[in-house]
Amino acid sequence: MKNESPRSMMLGDVEVIRIVEWQGAFAPARTLVPQSEADVWKANENWLAPDHWEPDTDRAVMALQTWVLRSGGRTVLVDTGVGKGRERPNSPQFHHWQGDFLGLLAGAGIQPEDVDIVVNTHLHADHVGWNTIDAEGEWIPAFPNAEYLIPAADDFHFGPDNAYGKGRQEDDRLVYEDSVAPVHRTGRSVLWEGVHRIDAHLTLEPAPGHTPGSSVLRLASGTDRAVFVGDLLHSPVQVLDPSCNSCFCLDAQAAVASRRRILERACVERELVVPAHFGGEGVVEVRREGGGFALHRPWR
Repeated sequence: MKNESPRSMMLGDVEVIRIVEWQGAFAPARTLVPQSEADVWKANENWLAPDHWEPDTDRAVMALQTWVLRSGGRTVLVDTGVGKGRERPNSPQFHHWQGDFLGLLAGAGIQPEDVDIVVNTHLHADHVGWNTIDAEGEWIPAFPNAEYLIPAADDFHFGPDNAYGKGRQEDDRLVYEDSVAPVHRTGRSVLWEGVHRIDAHLTLEPAPGHTPGSSVLRLASGTDRAVFVGDLLHSPVQVLDPSCNSCFCLDAQAAVASRRRILERACVERELVVPAHFGGEGVVEVRREGGGFALHRPWR
């Protein structure tokens, strides 16, 4: 379990800063990716370990992180982690989490009022938690000048209208009430659907399956390309076999279709693939290999 100093890179005219709150062993490998085969993990141990897998414990290694993009004179956050002191009774790993996300941002020279846009790739607990802070018992936006971009399909699914059809899950209710609804109440949210262009370099697109509103953020600047894929991928083994979903995917068939489509385009466009939770360098390059995909150069 560790924090890391912020690291950055330039993609064209866009600066990309990685803010890592935590990185370490998260869950048994085939609990996280139930359809993956033990032989696949073992056969790729030489590069999966130690950044993505602990062979001795058979646990997947993951990161809790946010990507900060400085684009066109504006500061954009891609997802906001778990938050601090949240009630998540059915998610022990996130229950009463005590992170220092704002301190890590400050270490990168970013104050809350500097943030112009917050992107929530989807509305799971570990992607929206620092949308808000507790101000004497009231949840208010953590970034007072920011526009919060929220997928409309997820807002409908997790919100009071409850598209589940199964009754509202308690942790989802809590997440929505402390991390999403307060943003709506202050008028700082934008519900988007279809394709949403942020600026000349950044575009949001739907990639449903993990959740109904799961989305990816594309970056194109000069000759550089990247795609921030949220939870489309939790482990590199899903690149090797895109038919493997994580245990958190709500619509298995749609998630597989989105994963294949995004990986295919990443190969064609030579996009860096930036998942929300990869350990190591957090970024991978994907290429076609035979009838599937391979990691062209696992970043170490």
